[in-house]
Amino acid sequence: MKKKIFTIIVAMLLIFSFVLSGCSSKTTLKMATGGTTGTYYAYSGTVSQVLGEKIGDLSFDVQSTGASKANIYLVSDKEADIAIVQNDVMYYAYNGIDLFDGEKVEGFSALAGVYAEVCQIVAKGDITSVSDLKGKRVSVGDIGSGVEFNSRQILEAYGMSFDDIVVNNLSFGDSATALKDDKIDAFFCVAGAPTTAIVELATTNAINLIEIDDEHAAKLIDKYPFYTKFDIPAGSYKGVDNAVQTVAVVATYIVSDQLSDDLVYKITKALFENKDEIAVGHPKGAELDPEYAVSGISIPIHPGAEKYFKEIGVLN
Repeated sequence: MKKKIFTIIVAMLLIFSFVLSGCSSKTTLKMATGGTTGTYYAYSGTVSQVLGEKIGDLSFDVQSTGASKANIYLVSDKEADIAIVQNDVMYYAYNGIDLFDGEKVEGFSALAGVYAEVCQIVAKGDITSVSDLKGKRVSVGDIGSGVEFNSRQILEAYGMSFDDIVVNNLSFGDSATALKDDKIDAFFCVAGAPTTAIVELATTNAINLIEIDDEHAAKLIDKYPFYTKFDIPAGSYKGVDNAVQTVAVVATYIVSDQLSDDLVYKITKALFENKDEIAVGHPKGAELDPEYAVSGISIPIHPGAEKYFKEIGVLN
């Protein structure tokens, strides 16, 4: 009898320990972002914190990366579970064109577009137009980044190519430092505005934000319809006192196809239902809008996210 009671007690303790371990376990997702001075990294840090608080059994390992193109490979290779990318770059990857010419990348789907990524061209005072970049030292973003491809497309709209400039491949932070140190004359930055690296640069150095006028914006949009015109508000940066017209793409979260529908549903729901808290941590949170979130997506949406968008009526 004593032996039977002992066996029952041991069995109950084992079951209890399994229950406790199950209750305390968390799903940790690897989140790929961008350089530490860019909007991807700061924004995703806020998003991961808020979602981790709202979804009790979820946490994130936020990683600094080479941004869009690198992030797509990381998710495809199962080295990241969720990542933020430009909507144009994910379109190239899914279709095996342009940046991914002849190489269709699989294993990822869209979760939601979250904010406008503004194509900003920052230059010294003597450079006042895109045409003035000819012959100048210009940083066009990391090699293989979405920024590098946007730079090519914008120059193309003005009848120029990388052959017309002295190409530098630097991150946003390194570009700002190089401009400050007179190692380059201008740089392209595609990120939510205001961007930390440019804010910090403008506090100590006079800068110009270069306009993309109506004629050239229309030419660009006609060939690459994922662009939209966008005005950088006056006062976004010290010394930039007037609004500056440029173009923008959309920052979009993608997820691994391996993630369960239920988990992606929870993430999507928490993202939009906690917009105000995200906006407190990062100003780009104010741009979260379900209708905008699906408007720039031209690849399949993960079934979990799709379920949420159908639930609230922004998808049929």
